[in-house]
Amino acid sequence: MTELSLMEGFSVPERAQWLALVEKALKGADFERRLVARTADGLRIAPVYGRADAPQGLSGQQPGAAPYLRGASAATITPPWDIRQIYAETDAARANAAILEDLEGGTTSLKLQIAGPGRCGLAPDAGTLGIALKGVMLDVCPIALDAGEATAKAAASLAELWRAANISDKARLAALNADPLGTLARSGSLGQPLDAALAEAAALAKGALGAPHLTALVADGHPYHAAGASEAQELAIVLATLTTYLRALDAAGIAPAEALPKIAINLAIDADQIMGLAKLRAVRRLVWQVAEACGAGGAVAQMTFGAETSLRMMAKHDPWVNMLRTTIACATAAIGGAQAIAVLPFTWALGQPDGFARRMARNTHLVLQEESGLGRVLDPAGGSFAIESLTADLAATAWKLFQEIEAAGGMAAALTSGRIQDDIAKVAEARAKQIATGRMEITGVSAFPKLGDDGVKVTPWPEASASADSGIVRTRPLVARRLAEPFEALRARAEAHAARTGAPAKVFLACVGDLASHGARATWIANFLAAGGIAVAQSAPLLSAEGAAATFKTSGAAIACICGADATYADIGGAVASALKSAGAQHVYLAGRPKDLEAALQAAGVDAFVYAGADALETLGALHKALGISES
Repeated sequence: MTELSLMEGFSVPERAQWLALVEKALKGADFERRLVARTADGLRIAPVYGRADAPQGLSGQQPGAAPYLRGASAATITPPWDIRQIYAETDAARANAAILEDLEGGTTSLKLQIAGPGRCGLAPDAGTLGIALKGVMLDVCPIALDAGEATAKAAASLAELWRAANISDKARLAALNADPLGTLARSGSLGQPLDAALAEAAALAKGALGAPHLTALVADGHPYHAAGASEAQELAIVLATLTTYLRALDAAGIAPAEALPKIAINLAIDADQIMGLAKLRAVRRLVWQVAEACGAGGAVAQMTFGAETSLRMMAKHDPWVNMLRTTIACATAAIGGAQAIAVLPFTWALGQPDGFARRMARNTHLVLQEESGLGRVLDPAGGSFAIESLTADLAATAWKLFQEIEAAGGMAAALTSGRIQDDIAKVAEARAKQIATGRMEITGVSAFPKLGDDGVKVTPWPEASASADSGIVRTRPLVARRLAEPFEALRARAEAHAARTGAPAKVFLACVGDLASHGARATWIANFLAAGGIAVAQSAPLLSAEGAAATFKTSGAAIACICGADATYADIGGAVASALKSAGAQHVYLAGRPKDLEAALQAAGVDAFVYAGADALETLGALHKALGISES
């Protein structure tokens, strides 16, 4: 057989050659500003990666070998990951009906949210859990708990069900998920001293030593991610939490080699596929570094690394787009090697998911597993120069942050002092600014919003019990904030105004010039206004100020926005603004920002300019006031 060389006849391009072509295409623009992106942690994402960008030792890393960056196994596993469904139901019988339906449809494990301060869920007693899990084969289906301070009680109830079903320790499948630090971060309060809470978690781990498929604790990044943490912050916090739990278990007589398999790792994954992959791969290396420092690096191969789709990326408006977000996140988690993945149903931000929403969540897994075959390749992102480079950069940044937390007294001290909250708030604020100014877009919310009924009806979440206002351990709670919330608040006010007045607030869009000159800008401004719940009454192409005034009078609007090309503004923009004001327009806006013309246009009657890069929330808020939309 003759070997075919695909490179034969081709010269190897030099980076300098590529840069020369790029410089020609950029026409003097700055390379770093135009083609290089930066993450929330300041990590550099280049447009192209080559062999020279790969971390040292890349070729020697293999799946199943330390430091486990490429996964803990050298063989594929069937099924490739656990399809986990989350239940936040308050009624045990309804939860049971949903659980049985989902298990029949392909769900392979269950996560039960237990009621507690600030959230709804099931009661932790054995009677309630027994009803919810009636008909579930507990020696086949893993049960994960999300119980906060009720974890010990819920775990005891679950053990009672196992005993009643004669399920031995070796056959018990569960993630008890004790996470006292995560509970403190989320609620801002613990009802017992932290040492006592850690001892209680250690007792669960000690009781699970004889159960190979049972984890007792979890170092969970989701509460921090939901509050706005960056990728490196989430990883550093997970490491600091893991380290705190290892110390607590060591104090209880459980050595790191035994303790590590009893602590699960859980990360939040959003629609940023590249950074999600880097995060999932980096966390295994980082956990191995901690384990290796404890003399138990090999125990990492027995640990469970799970993922949940991000709460903060979910939106209320046009929630169908959430299916795209969760599909990308689930695929990212699968490619990144997560062993258990939970996909939030697409209506989660609106209320209780119905059977259809749950079915779409589990079918997301099934399509990726069975039709896309994502589990058939070990670490499919491995070897990519871009992914490997970002993984190494992210791991290094997270390790540095972890060391800073440790140097300041550890995770508990960082939480109770407010350091974690402050650091996350800075990143969240910067991200919010990017969203408000359009540098980061949310499809269906700040970009391409859909006004009107989207056809989704849900049962609202039941009112949760009040958050604890007292506790033995207190700190400032981390508040979960979805990225879409500021725009959703604008939409809610606009919808309430429409309900009161019988008609949606609208702006007359005076499209000056022919369609070719104003079309793109008209589409942009219509989407911009829709993000604030404001409709447009769009004119046909207008060629004169008199035509604009006449059309405005028949529109029924009180506010106008002129839309056209800058050249058209120079010709008739001022006349159109003056005519609109004379025709009764209370405010006149102009789409775009023709800097050389601003003074003249303002003198002619333009009150404000609406343009890309401006603070959309501020601009839309001002428009609300002009339209008489109140904040109450």
